[in-house]
Amino acid sequence: MSRLRLVLPSPKFKDDLMDYKREFIENRDSMDGSAGLRDSKTFEEWYKAFLDNLKEETVRDGLVPATTYLAISDDGKIVGMIDIRHRLNDYLLRVGGHIGYSTRKCERKKGYATEMLGLALKECIKLGIKEVLITCDKNNIASAKTIINNGGKMENEIYEGDRITQRYWIDLG
Repeated sequence: MSRLRLVLPSPKFKDDLMDYKREFIENRDSMDGSAGLRDSKTFEEWYKAFLDNLKEETVRDGLVPATTYLAISDDGKIVGMIDIRHRLNDYLLRVGGHIGYSTRKCERKKGYATEMLGLALKECIKLGIKEVLITCDKNNIASAKTIINNGGKMENEIYEGDRITQRYWIDLG
């Protein structure tokens, strides 16, 4: 039984999302899968971009259509965010992948990331994505385990300077 549900952002989550953002900034943490929440000055600015990026017709320049979800726990708390890119461009094929995600520091090591990714893969099927590319930094062992626990098979590693990106594929077909 799932402890989480994936929910589309809406204005009712404004305060919780801004708290989520604050926590990541205070912890100097990477905020993957949040559709640019870290860099948005206001919730309204971020929410408008989120809505624009849902569709091919309105996606912002340089981006691909994507759906961002909040991972909400049984007690109603945002424990993470996960972003599904509907297709890949050259950059995403190389190092970004179809899915990005993050979990609050205080909610890590509870299996939430694995559960979030499993739920997101079900959404990928609905979007018609049969093969999902997910990447992570080689040093992010927890993320690699999350991907592997959801059926990820490593294809290769991409070296860029001192960063090594691992590329995993999950077959949903």
